[in-house]
Amino acid sequence: MSTYAIGDIHGGLKALLQVLNKLEVTQKDTLIFMGDYVDGWSESAQVIEFLINLSGKINCVFIRGNHDVWCQNWLKDSKDVNPSWYMHGGKETIESYVGFSNQEKQQHLTFFDNTKLYYLDTENRLFLHAGFTSMHGVEKEVHKETFYLDRTLWETALAMDKTLEKNTVFYPKRFTHYKEIYIGHTPTTNFNVLKPMNVKNIWNVDTGAAFKGKVTGIDIDTKIFVQSNTLPSLYPDEKGRN
Repeated sequence: MSTYAIGDIHGGLKALLQVLNKLEVTQKDTLIFMGDYVDGWSESAQVIEFLINLSGKINCVFIRGNHDVWCQNWLKDSKDVNPSWYMHGGKETIESYVGFSNQEKQQHLTFFDNTKLYYLDTENRLFLHAGFTSMHGVEKEVHKETFYLDRTLWETALAMDKTLEKNTVFYPKRFTHYKEIYIGHTPTTNFNVLKPMNVKNIWNVDTGAAFKGKVTGIDIDTKIFVQSNTLPSLYPDEKGRN
């Protein structure tokens, strides 16, 4: 019985299938998906369809990413096309829904509506797409959009003095509430790293699938991880969000 965190997918169904096969997932396992299922590669709608079916067989937790919110809004109202979203993967997502019935789109909207802004497990490990800003923890976050848009949590971790002790007044209080914090949203490839990054108690498992990186699945107990091939190699005739 294992629990795996799955990083950002961005329409790369082929990559997701590679990761799940490498993990050799069983019905006793739990999969925590970190959000951004859509936007980038050509199989966004197919990823959602697959995840809906997968959740009927395996215990899955679905976190909401910022790209998911944009797709969710479009599924609610096809005229609600955020220009920034359209340019950053939305066009490919809209095209992936060609051939899907209104009923199927409604099922996908229900999927997005049921995604979580964050998830806290029984061992006080926090999972969310981007971050949070409240020094008192996620329950005190004023603006809920922060959970899928924030980058300051990760930037703070990267910039802080790594020798700083947890019991000092200078240690970021946000970090102290949880045993571990798992995020996506900011690709590790931005820092020329192709694998999950760990700073203090924060784990970033977005390994750049939207661009030239990979999809990652990590065992949150052992920290052993597996990865797909690079997305451009799986979709050689596409550009993703590059």
